[in-house]
Order: sequence, then structure tokens, then C-alpha cells
Amino acid sequence: MYTASSAFLDALGEHGVTHVFANFGSDHPALIEAIAEARAHGRPIPRIVTCPNEMVGMSAAHGFWQASGVPQAVVVHVECGTQALAGAVHNADKGRAPMLIFAGASPFTQEGELKGSRNEFIQWIQDVHDQRGIVRGYMRYDAELRTGRTIKDMVHRALQFARSDPKGPVYLMGAREVMEEEVAPRPDTAARWRPIAPASLSAEAVAGIGAALAGARRPLVVTSYLGRNPEAVAPLVALCRRLGVGVLESVPNAVNFPHDDPLYQGNQWNEPRQNPVLAEADVVLVVDSDVPWIPTVSRPSPEARIFHLDVDPLKQQMPLFHIGAEGVFRADAATALAQLAAFAGAAALDAGRAAERAAHYAGLHAARARALAAREAPGPGPVTVPHLVAALRRQAGAEALFLSESITSYGTVLDHLAPTRPGSVLTSGGGSLGWNGGAAVGAKLARPDATVVAICGDGSYLFSVPSSVHWMARRYGAPFLQVVLNNRGWKAPKQSTLAVHPDGYAARADSLDTSFDPAPDYAGIAAASGGAWGRRVDDPAQVEAAVAEALRVVREERRAAVLDVWLEHL
Repeated sequence: MYTASSAFLDALGEHGVTHVFANFGSDHPALIEAIAEARAHGRPIPRIVTCPNEMVGMSAAHGFWQASGVPQAVVVHVECGTQALAGAVHNADKGRAPMLIFAGASPFTQEGELKGSRNEFIQWIQDVHDQRGIVRGYMRYDAELRTGRTIKDMVHRALQFARSDPKGPVYLMGAREVMEEEVAPRPDTAARWRPIAPASLSAEAVAGIGAALAGARRPLVVTSYLGRNPEAVAPLVALCRRLGVGVLESVPNAVNFPHDDPLYQGNQWNEPRQNPVLAEADVVLVVDSDVPWIPTVSRPSPEARIFHLDVDPLKQQMPLFHIGAEGVFRADAATALAQLAAFAGAAALDAGRAAERAAHYAGLHAARARALAAREAPGPGPVTVPHLVAALRRQAGAEALFLSESITSYGTVLDHLAPTRPGSVLTSGGGSLGWNGGAAVGAKLARPDATVVAICGDGSYLFSVPSSVHWMARRYGAPFLQVVLNNRGWKAPKQSTLAVHPDGYAARADSLDTSFDPAPDYAGIAAASGGAWGRRVDDPAQVEAAVAEALRVVREERRAAVLDVWLEHL
């Protein structure tokens, strides 16, 4: 029997969905039956990945898309499972990660009127007024499936929203009776539900921005996530090299510009100081950034001309956002930067001026590189993040895929990974911790030949639900290296408190209730849950050998490894 659930699975496959990250419940008998029926008859459907925790499952779908560019599906149980998606919903929204979430719903009949009618007590208490409302504020689209006859169109429409800029998650829900409905198979019409084509700049905008950059004394591009689309990096490089424009990253979520390029000027996070490169810029082009600077500590000169380019330059879900741009443009970064690079390539330029700008930025770049190299030497005290990350960079190799959720070490990790290849370093793009473990599993499933390394703080490791993560890694053959930067607690809230109250009671207190003493056995958690190899590293002299052995285990033994690296106590 071909049911609405069968049509649902077929619609996913027609859109290129290869994996369903599933946490099934009593609302999914029709879907479970349709999966079994398809397997029995050899009909292709997406691979089902069992996820003991919903947030881990959604994070895996997030990481899979980041590593492949192909949106995937997540299945959860009624409103309880929807709530258990937790911070992964925030991360997918803020990180603009497209995926389809499907949740069951309590049956709407109770006397056996339709197949799937209520037969368990929980179906009364799980029937809530507005299940979709739990996540509506984070979704690009949400809807209820009310008949199997339109289910393929609903799935196609939802994924059209998910894949259109600004990309992001979508949410569908359907009750048991609807998902049990027998329907006639329908042809594949996914090609008629394409995402909206990328937006470009007008000719006037190209000329205006291009002329401003070409005529500036210190032109600067500020970006955070244009590298989410790796195809946007090359035109940015071409534009900047042609005009001698520096590039500064603010809270980078991707590899936006090669770190070894002389025009690269580093990355800014929460450092409580004015960035000198930003301060001296007289023309600033902000491309794909939610937070290009933090105005209380670092901002452009009041005289600087600012242009802003993004698929969502108004930041429609941010109640407070303003950067004082004289030109604001809704456009796709890859498309717009290619237009600007073409304009710069054809323009008659003052070669001396462009060369002077390039030389100025190259000098700053070289000084920065020397300072970073000096920090990578091992010291006499505890292991340092620069020393550790340098070892990871050397031994993992140029083709490794790094995922970072290192929080107070975000900037340091990125500095010393020093990526040059678009797509080689990923972050969640959001602010809800726990993405790294599930995302690493998803990334490994998307790119099984890649060496995947997840770097996180000890707080982020605990948020990631490592017992579920490492069970999934073993079950589905997705080994990765997990590096835990262990400072025995939450450093971020301590830093935040002292930044606001530098001379207050907290500054003089013995404890701020943010430590994890006594420290858990992080490697032991992974070993018990997924048979992972693990080692504690608390001496700089152990770093090289420990990294080498962990990578060997992942690559040769095909099992996950955990390095519990003890840093200076927070």
C-alpha cells in the first residue's frame, strides 16, 4: 500500500535528501511502516540514521549540509521532540542551514474513526494548542500536513523555502491519520520547485561600490560568513588583489579568505580593544556579516564610507541592528563579488595607489604572521591552544575538515589553523552550544573520506550530548577526532562578568560557580558510549605524539578518538 508516508519519503529523495536523522515516537507508525515496505520492495529511500538525542540529530543534519551543500531531513516526536531539538534550532536559523524538520502530531480522532486513531494515553497529553509555534520564530516556513494528496507538493514547497536565500530550516507536522492515508503515486515534480535565483547588484551599485573602493586610501572588506558558499571566496580574492583591498573577518563562521594572502588582516571577536585596521579604513564594504564590529569597543572612523551587502541586509529577525551604511544592497555575495571583480578588472586604475595599498596591508600581514608563529612554541607551563592547534594543523593535513566550537578560544584556534581552502573550517554560525559533536558525525557521513576534527571547549563537549554522539559515530561508521580544550569550566561567563564588573564582588570572589571540578572523564564517556580511543594530555611534551596517535586511530582503526587536553585552569 502506497501511503502519504511513502509519498513523503519519495519527495525527500526527489530533492536530493540522502539521510533522515530520526528520533521516532508513537506518532510515526505510518512512517516506520513505509520505510519497512520500501526496503522490502527495494524501492530507494533516504538512509535512516537513528539519533538517540534530537539536538544531536539536527546538528548532524546541519553539519552534513555544511560539508556537502545538500540539505537533509530531521524527524522528531510531536511537541516533545520539537522542544528537544533545543539550541540546534537557533543554530540552524542563525547559521542559515537549510533542512526539513518533520514532527508527528497527536491523532485527531479518538473512537477509531480513521486508521491511526488514538490508542495510547500520551496522545491526549501531547496534543498542544500550537505545536508549530514552538519553533515558528526560527523557521523559514512552517505548515501542517492535512491530507496525503498534497503531501509531495508541501514537501517540495518547504524545501524551496529552505534552499532560497536567506536559507534556513523549515518545519512540517502531520498527525497519524494523515500519514496513514492511502494515496496514488505521483510523478517527480521537484524540478518545478527550484530555489529563488541568486540576486545581483544593479549596474549603478556596482559602479558606485567599485569606484569608492578604487578611490579609497585604505579600503577594507569586513565579512563573517561569505565562505559558507565556497564559490564566493575566489571573486573576493580577485577583487581585493586587483584593487589592493584588505580583508578583516569579524566573528568568522567560515573560511572567507585565504589566511596566507598578504591582504588578510586577521579576525576580530570579543577583544575589548579597537581594531587598528578597521579604525584607519576610509571605505568599508561589509559583506555577509551579522556583527561586523562591536561599536562599544571597535568601530570604523565616523568619516568612513560604509557599504553593506547581504541577502538579508535589514537583519529582519534582529530587533536591534544598524551600522550606518550609506548604501545597503540585498544581493548574493558570490554573484555580487563576481560583478565587482569584473568591474575592477575592466576599470582604469591608478596602479601606484593600488600597489601602495597592497604593500601597506602586506606589511601588517607579515608582522601578524611573525607574532602568531612565536606563540606556537611550547612553554614550560600547561599546554597552550596555539601549540596544540599548530600540531593539529601540521598533522591533520591540508585536506582535513575542522569544526570549531571553542568559544573563548575561537579566534586563537582560527589563527593557528590558518586555513587557506574554502570550506575547510566550519562553525555553527549560532550561539547555542553543543553543535560540534553531532555536526562532526554529519560532516563525516557527507564526506566519508575526509579526516574530520572537532575542536571544542569542555563546556561545549558536555552540551553536545557526547554519549549520543559517539554511539552514532560507531553505529554509522563516522569516526572523527574530538579535541576537548579543557580549562575545567565555563570561561565565557567569567569573562563577561569581569568585563562588566572589573572591580566588583565577583572580581574578588574565590568562586563564580562556573567550574567543573572535579573534572569528568571526557574520553571515558566516549569510550563507554562508542568504543572511542581516548587520552588525557596535560604536558606540552605529550602533544605531538598524542595528536599523531589519535589521527592514526581515526584513519586506520576507523574509530573515534578523544583528546582531553588540560589547559591552564579558568
